[in-house]
Amino acid sequence: MIGNAQDFTFLQEGDLLFVCSDSANAITEVTSGVEQLPIDHVGIVHRIGGDSGPLFVIEAVKPTVCLTPIDSFMCEGPQILVGRVNVAMDVRKSVRQCLLMVGKPYDDLYLPGDSAVYCSELVQLNYVNPDGDLIFDTIPMSFHDATGRVTDYWQEFYSRRGMAVPEGLPGTNPGELSRRPQLTIERVIP
Repeated sequence: MIGNAQDFTFLQEGDLLFVCSDSANAITEVTSGVEQLPIDHVGIVHRIGGDSGPLFVIEAVKPTVCLTPIDSFMCEGPQILVGRVNVAMDVRKSVRQCLLMVGKPYDDLYLPGDSAVYCSELVQLNYVNPDGDLIFDTIPMSFHDATGRVTDYWQEFYSRRGMAVPEGLPGTNPGELSRRPQLTIERVIP
């Protein structure tokens, strides 16, 4: 365990917490994060009640978008990267919009435009600049490995659901999000 909330005074409202996996998985096999790290999840820092309130993380996980205490979130991976938006951002509006999604179902199909939401989609859909424009555009989704072949895992995953792999549809993923120029990695928490 990392410690208590006093250890996290450097965190700011709206910081992004990128979770590095301790082993390869279906997500890290087809995406990579900043410095090629195996990032497979992202959450959003939120302090309930203002500057002196307790720290939570807004995250999209099964079964729903939820608020997780910071200490619990920090146990999700062996390494957490703290990313901070480095362009003009309306932090209050962005976090408020994320909070409005608490309780929405988790999107385990990773499809755009439905009522469910996955972790990096929560960020992409809600982070806005002072004019209300999205900070992060979508990218073509990738379910293929370094050779360009859609992995067996994703072929079977979508086949079991009677669907084609949504390769190339607009989307996002936490690894690619960590590499965006609109973010600065401020700290790595071991």
